[in-house]
Amino acid sequence: MYLCRFNAKFYKLSRENTLSKIIIIGKKMSLIDKNVAFYSLIAAFGGFVFGLDAANISGAIRFISSEFELTSSQTGTVAGIALIGVICALFITGPLCERFGRKKVLLAIALAYSVSTILSSTAVSYEMLVIGRFIGGVAFASITVSAMYIGEIAPADKRGKFVSTNQLMIAVGLLLAFVINYFLIKMMGDISWINNDNIWRYMLGAELIANVIWVTLIFFIPESPRWLIMKGRNEEAKTILAKISLAYQIEPTITEVTASINLDKKNSILNQLKDLFSTRMRFVLVLAVVYAVVQGATGMNAVLFFAPLVFEQVGMSVQDTFMQTIVMGLVGVISTIFAIAFVEKLGRRFLTLGGLLLVVVAHGSTWFGFSQVTYEFDQSVMMKIEKQFTQENYDIERLKPLVGKVFKSDVDLKVQLAEIFNKKELPLVSGIVINASIQGVNAGMVLFGIFAFLAAFNLSIGPILWVIFSEIFPNNVRSVALPFAALVQTIASWSVSEFFPWQLEHLGVSNIFLIYGCIGLFGLVLMFFILPETKGKTIEAIEKELVTA
Repeated sequence: MYLCRFNAKFYKLSRENTLSKIIIIGKKMSLIDKNVAFYSLIAAFGGFVFGLDAANISGAIRFISSEFELTSSQTGTVAGIALIGVICALFITGPLCERFGRKKVLLAIALAYSVSTILSSTAVSYEMLVIGRFIGGVAFASITVSAMYIGEIAPADKRGKFVSTNQLMIAVGLLLAFVINYFLIKMMGDISWINNDNIWRYMLGAELIANVIWVTLIFFIPESPRWLIMKGRNEEAKTILAKISLAYQIEPTITEVTASINLDKKNSILNQLKDLFSTRMRFVLVLAVVYAVVQGATGMNAVLFFAPLVFEQVGMSVQDTFMQTIVMGLVGVISTIFAIAFVEKLGRRFLTLGGLLLVVVAHGSTWFGFSQVTYEFDQSVMMKIEKQFTQENYDIERLKPLVGKVFKSDVDLKVQLAEIFNKKELPLVSGIVINASIQGVNAGMVLFGIFAFLAAFNLSIGPILWVIFSEIFPNNVRSVALPFAALVQTIASWSVSEFFPWQLEHLGVSNIFLIYGCIGLFGLVLMFFILPETKGKTIEAIEKELVTA
């Protein structure tokens, strides 16, 4: 009986001991998750600044075009030059990250954003604006560096969620900028010091506040422990790992990373490039390139950088187009939150394929909505235009030759308008004329298409691309592979933003979205056959699966 009492007491103490340990581990895990989330959000804050810039330029572009009397090609350059800056930065991002570490490179990028904002918002010429935008493009490389950093500090089973914060921060930045732009447009008629000539300066200059905040926050994050291990600074790495992992995970992590690094300890940048393009890396490289091209070329930058121009094609007023961009921003944020919540549950493959299917449906809807459009000029249309022209001090008599005419496409109409108005006037009057004269547009189909595409992009290929990039490349080539993959994506994105104004002028809005839809369909078919599932796996385990011996 005494033995039974002793056993019962021992069992009770043992169970209480175990429960205490579980509670302690649970608290530790909670603190670890908070630390990783905090560091990830700060690293991804560059995405927030990027979102601000992308949305601000979309609101400012028509006023910039008027201010500097730009051609459609120059307008495309103002939006696209930033991505040229990204391309240039990607050639040096890898070596800089290897030499100075992820944290210092992020700090340099944040400072570059500040320089870009000051130059862009105070530009006195087209050339000065382009230089400022180019420097901002160099800073856009933050998305690649933050994806690398987050991928190296986040636990394998939550890496997708934390890397996806990049896209969430972009979405939040977009939303905030759309809200700012809308209220600036609304205030323009009521406040004398905001007008068509300077409103774009306020739009672009608003980014400086975010830049200063990011520079300050970067001082609160640690260096990547993987980089410290690579540099032989294991004690510093242990201190940081203690904040982002459980005690029993520290030594195995150091051992695993060290073993991976030691295999290629003397691997130069040139050797890394040779290895990246070797036969054994062929599948990984093809997968990265296909994903990058599809994500970049399905039209997101056209919608982001030129959103008001797209919405005016539906027949909306300028103020209404900016209101729609706020809705667009909300859709982006909600969709990204969904992606973060389910990226570990549903997996990368399911979200990618489902998202691409929705991209195809969305672009098909937009194409169909615009396919039957005509632009007709009768007396009622002229009265609508005259009301707007009177407010903006334009002479309605210049449009009298268009009375009785019907244009079968926006391309034909814009050719005619270009003969009537000069380069300073055209960006400001084209929206008014289109808004009043458009007939046959299925606004419901177009708006569904635009918003469905935004939802599809933000819950799938937008954030998942960076998750995939942070996972599929082995440690021995990561410093060159991530920038290379981002380079391919950037070139694809640049081609969209650079040529969209020209395409809008020469191909028409419906044909543009048809092209984007075909690219999405191509990606869907290809990804179905080649995209593996990587959720819950360490970088080293993924390397063993995807890289041939």
